[in-house]
Amino acid sequence: MKIVADDLSGPEIARFLAEHVEQMRSLTPLESKHALDLDSLRKPEITFWSALDGDRLVGCGAIKKLDASHAELKSMRTRPTRQRCGIGSRLLEHILSEAKGMGFSRLSLETGSAEFFLPARRLYEKFGFQVCEPFANYQPDPNSTFMTKIL
Repeated sequence: MKIVADDLSGPEIARFLAEHVEQMRSLTPLESKHALDLDSLRKPEITFWSALDGDRLVGCGAIKKLDASHAELKSMRTRPTRQRCGIGSRLLEHILSEAKGMGFSRLSLETGSAEFFLPARRLYEKFGFQVCEPFANYQPDPNSTFMTKIL
């Protein structure tokens, strides 16, 4: 598997992200959905990576710069047929290393609080993320879990 910076111009990543947004909409009330669509991910403050197995897109992840020292983890997704195969761990290792190399000292995230999101929360805990208060423009929400890690 290789992880590459992605300019989000290809049709496969567009479909993959559309599936992600649709899945999040099906699981989370609209007012609690924070998954970014393709256009929102194309902002200059966002760096996006795709994970490829050969030519096949198997995962993705991004960071959004919040300020000079703090970034937010966004759009972590593994192809459903490839979940629990280590792709999420490899992506997260890569993103943590990249974030540190970009000069960030803190990485935070928002994920769902429902049972469906438990594997994601466990992955983040495994990598040292701890539950925290809402950050940036987030508000307290029973459908959200906020986590942070000092890099």
